Amino acid sequence: MKNASLTLPPVFDEAFRSQFEELLLWRRDVRRFRQDPLPEGLLDKLLVCADQAPSVGNSQPWRFVCVESKEARAAVLKNFETENRTALESYSDAEAGHYAQLKLAGLKEAPVHLAVFCDDKTLQGHGLGRATMPETLAYSVVGMIQTLWLSARAHGIGLGWVSILDPARLCADLEAEEGWQFIAYLCLGYPEEEHVDPELVRYGWQEKTDLEMRIFLK
Repeated sequence: MKNASLTLPPVFDEAFRSQFEELLLWRRDVRRFRQDPLPEGLLDKLLVCADQAPSVGNSQPWRFVCVESKEARAAVLKNFETENRTALESYSDAEAGHYAQLKLAGLKEAPVHLAVFCDDKTLQGHGLGRATMPETLAYSVVGMIQTLWLSARAHGIGLGWVSILDPARLCADLEAEEGWQFIAYLCLGYPEEEHVDPELVRYGWQEKTDLEMRIFLK
């Protein structure tokens, strides 16, 4: 039977490909945000774009929690500050001093906070493709986040992924559903500064290395 949804693919010309490569370069992890709110409806548009991301078994296991209340945001900030102090203690001497100077989150400034979870118990997809690798559910959520990241940057919106958090405490503070695995805490907003180089490169923490170091032959 002929597939009624079969259509001709779009043609992406060299100008588009060049712009896409530029988009990848500008997809930075933003920690310095302006506090201006996003235009009405833009967050919804970005989430619709992100929801187009592929997922194992077409399971769409991502779940978003929009963290808006002062109480919830205060709990997340306290979580971050506690874990950041612990992380600082793992470094010594000059490296500790360097770490202490880094800005590692925009939790106080970003107008939009999203906690992203993976529904490990989702029935959607009927288990297809994840019987031997159940972690592909979480991988699907990460792929969706990258789609959201690029979509946001295309609209001039910055996104920062806050990873210095205690997942169990965050799930408790946000009263996450049973079976939801915490994947990412995201801050979104207009960048206070625009830079094509990563913040950790700019502040001397870690340079990017050559791709050849990560390609192996068998």
